Amino acid sequence: QVQLVESGGGLVQPGGSLRLSCAASGIISSIYVMGWYRQVPGKQRELVATITGGGTTNYAGSVKGRFTISRGNAKNTLYLQMNSLKPEDTAVYYCNAVVVGGTSWGQGTQVTVSS
Repeated sequence: QVQLVESGGGLVQPGGSLRLSCAASGIISSIYVMGWYRQVPGKQRELVATITGGGTTNYAGSVKGRFTISRGNAKNTLYLQMNSLKPEDTAVYYCNAVVVGGTSWGQGTQVTVSS
């Protein structure tokens, strides 16, 4: 099992930046892929970005060029650097890990982009 805890959300003005972090604990070696997803009330959770164990990244079209996903050297921390934030980026952001036997989710962190 893998446990995930997000941090770093908050209120930021349009055009600003935030860095989200996700601390993973448990059987880290069982993680295949980690990623960030986001959800707004009344809508389905959507993919933001993923990164494989080998470092291959994938981004949603709406964030490509503005967001960067990365993992710490110890592979137990996941980051999402968010630049040039827009009001439509407002959502609860969730950390995700695909592991042997299933998927783990964090509790989410709120990101609000507003002036």
